[in-house]
This record gives sequence, structure tokens and C-alpha cells, in this order.
Amino acid sequence: MKERYFSPESLERKTLEMCRKLDEQRQKHPIPFVPHRSALLVLDMQAYFLDAASHAYVPSAEAIVPGIQQLIQAYAARRRPVIFTQHLNTAQDASLMATWWRDTLTAEHPLSAIIPDLDVSVGGVIRKSQYDAFHRTDLEDVLHREAVTQVVVCGVMTHLCCETTARSAFVRGFAVFFPVDGTATYTEDFHLASLINLSHGFATPVLVKDILAAVRGDNAP
Repeated sequence: MKERYFSPESLERKTLEMCRKLDEQRQKHPIPFVPHRSALLVLDMQAYFLDAASHAYVPSAEAIVPGIQQLIQAYAARRRPVIFTQHLNTAQDASLMATWWRDTLTAEHPLSAIIPDLDVSVGGVIRKSQYDAFHRTDLEDVLHREAVTQVVVCGVMTHLCCETTARSAFVRGFAVFFPVDGTATYTEDFHLASLINLSHGFATPVLVKDILAAVRGDNAP
């Protein structure tokens, strides 16, 4: 089922194709992006999902790494919150994750770490045990302490942890901005379906370059 629908060569073209399909919904919900009230959420960019030897490997994930690196650097330079999540399970907290996937990603797993391409020293790391990064974590408290009202969600996987966290952020009152070229998953169909659903009721689809321009002070997406 897995596809390499994003590659360094195809990323821009594929992203623009997807954006054209989302234009109508985006125009219905014109929420302005306010960089100084936003936080960057980088979800589950662990070797488990980015190492080609792993059964959970996401082939398109490598293509989004440079964009996420730039987002991290831009947020860090403006001293805005950067929050990484690391998905880890134990037998006690896996719940249906273990039943559904017949596998658990434990702290002892050799591929559990966030990839070294991303500088986690500029932000905080929150460990989570379910798709939703807010579930039984202090993420909401961290965001409120930083006076955050908007979140930019990137990472893996688009249709699982990224989509679930985006929905959870919305119901908690955070405006969600979802970079089309800042998340990746197993297939283009999964990716596009999440974007269509989120743009209808939960999040504003954006491009990495537009968020970068706004954070750097050029203009808003």
C-alpha cells in the first residue's frame, strides 16, 4: 500500500495539485495566521517512521524533512515555541494501539528516537502514547503557559497522529494551520483525504513557505 508520492523532485508539484483541490474550503474559513501567537508542533519524526529498514517506514517522509528543518529554525530564531512529540508505548498505556497494529513502539526500541536531522534542543519533547498529542500529556498546559492560540502541525503520519492532533487542537480552541507539504503518510489518498476533511471543519491548509514567510516577518499566508 505504501507510495512515495512526495519526493524532493515531486514535492512542489504534488503540493500545488493538492492545494488546488482545497481552495474552495480554504476560502470559506479565512483565519489569519498570527505568528507571535503560534507554536510549531513536530509530530513523531522518529527513525521508526523514517528508516527504510523499519516496517513502519513512510517513504514520503524524507521529502518533508528540509521544510520542517526550516520551520524549526525560523521558530527558534523568533523564540516561538517548538514542541516535538515522541510516540512511545508500554503494555499499560498502549490500549488499542497494540491490538490494532499488533506492535508497540517502546522506549527501548532502537528506532524510537527523533531523527538527528531535527534539532530538538531548541524546543521541548512530549512523550505520547496515542495518536492525539493532547491525550494524557501536558501539551495543552504548555501552550497556554506560552499564550499560544494557534498551532502549526507537521510531521507524520498525516492521516493518523497529525490529523487526530489537529482535530484535538481545534476542539480545545486553538486555530490550526496544517502545511500540505509538512506532513506525510503511507499513500497519497490517505494524505489528500485528511486534507479535505480537515480543511472542511478543523484546519487551514497552508504551504511551508508561507508559514516561513510569516514567521520571518515577510507576510501572512
